[in-house]
Amino acid sequence: MSEQIRELGRLTDSIQGTAAINAIWSTRVTLQSMLDVEAALAQSCSAFGVIPQTAVEPIVSACRAEKIDAYALQADAALSGNIAIPLVKQLTAIVKRANPEAAKYVHWGATSQDIIDTGTVLQIRSTLTVLHADLKRLCTALAEQAKRHRDTTMAGRTWLQQALPTTQGLKFALSLDTFGRHIQRLQSLRPRVEVLQFGGAVGTLASLGPAAPAVAATLANLLGISLPDVPWHTQRDRTAEVAAWLGILIGSLGKLARDIALQMQTELGELKEPSTPGQGGSSSMPHKQNPVKCAAVLTASVRAPHLVATILSGMVQEHERALGGWQSEWYALPELARLAGGAVNNMADVISGIEANTQCLRDNLDRTHGLVLGEAIVLALGDRVGRLEAHNIVQEASRSAIASGHTLRQTLGSDPRVMEHLSGDRLDALLSPRNYLGQSASYVDAVVAKWASAH
Repeated sequence: MSEQIRELGRLTDSIQGTAAINAIWSTRVTLQSMLDVEAALAQSCSAFGVIPQTAVEPIVSACRAEKIDAYALQADAALSGNIAIPLVKQLTAIVKRANPEAAKYVHWGATSQDIIDTGTVLQIRSTLTVLHADLKRLCTALAEQAKRHRDTTMAGRTWLQQALPTTQGLKFALSLDTFGRHIQRLQSLRPRVEVLQFGGAVGTLASLGPAAPAVAATLANLLGISLPDVPWHTQRDRTAEVAAWLGILIGSLGKLARDIALQMQTELGELKEPSTPGQGGSSSMPHKQNPVKCAAVLTASVRAPHLVATILSGMVQEHERALGGWQSEWYALPELARLAGGAVNNMADVISGIEANTQCLRDNLDRTHGLVLGEAIVLALGDRVGRLEAHNIVQEASRSAIASGHTLRQTLGSDPRVMEHLSGDRLDALLSPRNYLGQSASYVDAVVAKWASAH
């Protein structure tokens, strides 16, 4: 049976996922997670006399994914509406072959959603553990790059146009600050979402009588998750919170990937993804080095919002058991997890080995021949003639410099309205990018120090 469970998956899974995350949401682990719940359920029920102790070992021994016929399960799920019903049927048959009496007590007191949801919670827990480790790797790499390029000047851009000088280190620090918050959100949500789902048919656990609280508490303890105050079959805020966090995380990764990809354009040449033989090439153009990891992250950022929307839309559920909304999570949540895992891993790889061409960064900053420092001149001159008048003078000088091909320094230096108030040395100082970086270095230091103190 193990060969039936072994799966290749989609041919693109390695592009947008990782081996670890893909495995967590594989057929084998999905089945094993539900079977782990069934095994723990039998142990918990027997501990309080709900089922005979002699039934436990045969049930636990049967709860192995390799014993399940995955192809038959898939076919039967189409008739049942979920995979838990045919899974329980197969599990019961397996137990019955070994111990007919024990087979009577398989799935005792539970409903299908209890098994599916709690199995999913176990997969979510594993996913968040992997993502936490990969996020720490990404943040550590960002901190190193922020320190390395703390004072590497470059052109800051707004509306894709050069605006004012900034530093490459500040760009990395901004991302570090962002992903540090994502880690905080992750740590905050885990206690809320890593909880048992166990309520029986309509969330009352009437099937277990007075033993219900003790059985539920033991079940949660055996699975290593928390016991909620009440079953939550159609209250999907927990799943939605995980989905939203994954979506926001992927969006932040997409922003970082977009900036890097733009800086990698041939005309800029400011950054370069680390590469290995065979990575990023073109099938027809041997000279190309494409930002393939950034592309994978950006693809995830395009797909994620729609998957999050699916889960949010599915929150409106009917009474004590959903008709379509819950079922939509089965497809959207695993895909979101895969996309997030691949995106974090890809971006951690990129940042760990990214190459910054400091000469190109400076050359591109100088491309406007000083125009990006116009604001500095306006403020210095405005102190003498008023900000609006200074703005008009510098705007006129900028247009003249563009038309004539001169630098802004040359144009301003020939304008008596400017030279009356600002000396040549003062103009040179104002037009030096390093003198107009504001608090960039302090911001980098603060963000890096915060990360270092927390980790």
